[in-house]
Amino acid sequence: MKKRRLLCSVLAAVMTVSLFGCGAKKEASNTKEEKKDLKGSKLKVFAAYGNKEKIFEQFEKDTGIKVEFMDVSSGEVLSRAKAEKGKAIGDVWFGGGLDSFIAAKNEGLLEKYVSPEAENIKDEYRDKDGYWTGVSLVMAGFIVNKDLMKEKNLKIPESWEELAKPEYKGEVLMANPAISGTTYAAISGILQQMGEEKGWEYFKALDKNVPFYAKRGGEPPTKANQGEVGIGIAPMSGEFIANTTKYPIQPVFPKDGVPWTPAPVSIFKGAENLDGAKAFVDWCLSKKGQEVLRDNDPRIPTRKDVENPEALKPYGDINLIKIDLEKAGKERENIIGTWNKEFKR
Repeated sequence: MKKRRLLCSVLAAVMTVSLFGCGAKKEASNTKEEKKDLKGSKLKVFAAYGNKEKIFEQFEKDTGIKVEFMDVSSGEVLSRAKAEKGKAIGDVWFGGGLDSFIAAKNEGLLEKYVSPEAENIKDEYRDKDGYWTGVSLVMAGFIVNKDLMKEKNLKIPESWEELAKPEYKGEVLMANPAISGTTYAAISGILQQMGEEKGWEYFKALDKNVPFYAKRGGEPPTKANQGEVGIGIAPMSGEFIANTTKYPIQPVFPKDGVPWTPAPVSIFKGAENLDGAKAFVDWCLSKKGQEVLRDNDPRIPTRKDVENPEALKPYGDINLIKIDLEKAGKERENIIGTWNKEFKR
């Protein structure tokens, strides 16, 4: 009888082990099955970045994820996203003005995501709550047409202070800051550096030199390239600096301070391809992704272990303005309101 009980106990133990073993295998199998294969999936991206076609092409080669993109300025993306009242207009927001990303975060339009690669990005270049991460720095400076300046016997300006001098009347073009993130970064940075009172007085003087305010951030440098104006306030990225080989232009990083902002990447709340969006963020912040971004649109990378682009090295040390990014984001509505009141036309 004892032998019979012992045999039953052994059999029960074996069956229990077998059941738990099968369960573990089944659970592991389910986990594997739940992992999505992203190859061939589509990612909808709103982008404001130079040479984006090449960047997305390499991303697709590396991940198998296809990118459908629209080239839209950050202010317009923010307006569209707000108009949809919570419905995602796409999966990923890539590049553009940080002020719009901060506003979108505050409106609840972005998905929180802290990439494993984010630990390699400097703290000042990423949102502490994980709603956006900078992939590069966008700096604001001047694209100057040398031929036109020589023809009009004008000196190439080297600072913001010089730019407001009366001799440049009608020769300075800049974009509307409500639309262009780069222009807003320039205005916010100068206001922070000079102080509100002195800063707004400066823009009143500069306004006299601006014939009109462009509706896209890329319009001022393009018109300077073509000689329609002498000076375009522009994002100082490789996309525009490279034009020195095509047009008689000279990039100028203002000696009295270069405003800057991180070009962020973020995920829209309610993104249809959330896994693909996360994969894109991870890739952008990876060492390889940062090198791809840098080589296709030379900007200062945000990742600590990636060198600055060769295209920027001839310009030496660039005097970056000390900027409080949170302040720039919080003050956007007030600054744009003041701008519209004083200068919109």
